[in-house]
Amino acid sequence: MNAAEQATNLELTSKIATVVNLFKLEFPDAKSDLKPWHNDPETRELVDPDSIDIGFHFPGISKSWRCRSILIQIRFYQDPIHKSRRAIGIEVSGFDHRGQVWRLSTVDQWNFVGESLPSPTVEEKLKQICRQILEIFNLDGKL
Repeated sequence: MNAAEQATNLELTSKIATVVNLFKLEFPDAKSDLKPWHNDPETRELVDPDSIDIGFHFPGISKSWRCRSILIQIRFYQDPIHKSRRAIGIEVSGFDHRGQVWRLSTVDQWNFVGESLPSPTVEEKLKQICRQILEIFNLDGKL
C-alpha cells in the first residue's frame, strides 16, 4: 500500500520519513515517491494492505543500479495473540523501460535475482539499508 496512505499516526509517519532519509543519504540523486501505486481498481486488487510501499526514481538509467526506478515494499505481520504488528521482510525491485529487471527479498536468502543486477557495491548498500529498515520498524514491536 502506498506509504502516503499508511502514514496514519506520528510514529508511523516518522518511521517512513526515516526510511526515505536513509535511502537518500546513500543515494542523494534518487527522488522519493510515497504514492508509487495508481489509484485504480486493477491496481488496488494487487496492492498488499499489510505493506508500506515507497518508490525511488533516478535521473536517467543508473549504471550502478542498472534501472531507472526501484520499489521498496516493507511487509508486515499482525500477530493476533500478542496484538503486535512487526516487519517480517522487505521486497525490493528494480525497473526500467522493460519492466522489472531485478529483485531482492529479505524473506529468504537475501539474494538478488534478475536479468540486469545492480553493482556489488549497490547490492551491499541496499542490504544494509534493508537491515536498518527492519530495525526501525521492529524497534518497539508496535505500529
